[in-house]
Amino acid sequence: MQLLKTMVHPGINLNQGTQFTRRTGRAIVIKDAHILLMYTNRYEDYSLPGGGVDEGETLEQGLIRELSEETGAQNIQVIKPFGLYEEYRPWYKDDFDIIHIQSYCYLCDTDKELGKAQLEHYEQQNGMTPKWVNIYDAIAHNERTMSLSEKQGLSIIRETYLLKQIAQQLFN
Repeated sequence: MQLLKTMVHPGINLNQGTQFTRRTGRAIVIKDAHILLMYTNRYEDYSLPGGGVDEGETLEQGLIRELSEETGAQNIQVIKPFGLYEEYRPWYKDDFDIIHIQSYCYLCDTDKELGKAQLEHYEQQNGMTPKWVNIYDAIAHNERTMSLSEKQGLSIIRETYLLKQIAQQLFN
């Protein structure tokens, strides 16, 4: 899969401390000039649906499971790889210092009508909601959040970069 970007958080040194890798699958689902995204109220941002791949799952299996759980998407088909975004950032638990997140992004197809999402407790607490959004509105929203909000999480940089790449490659 094509490497889109490697981002190293400015607060870490890759040559110091312990690290672990987390593989994630992220879905790009486009219908009628809209993209399926997760809006997170806590962080005031839009992100691609998806998440961690469990042990024993392929990237595609984990992606399909996460997309279904987060959005209620049905009849999911993985069409083709889009690209990999990898990042190194501080880890907040005592077991490691650095997390290396590999976000494998795939173009997918689903039914437009979404079923009932099955969000994890922390996703519910954060106010995550699946939404069909104009991609340019989502990019502008995330950019406003990055410039104005103190609530933003670390993932907004990744998500905004990915949305811009998607808009450039799939919407032009």
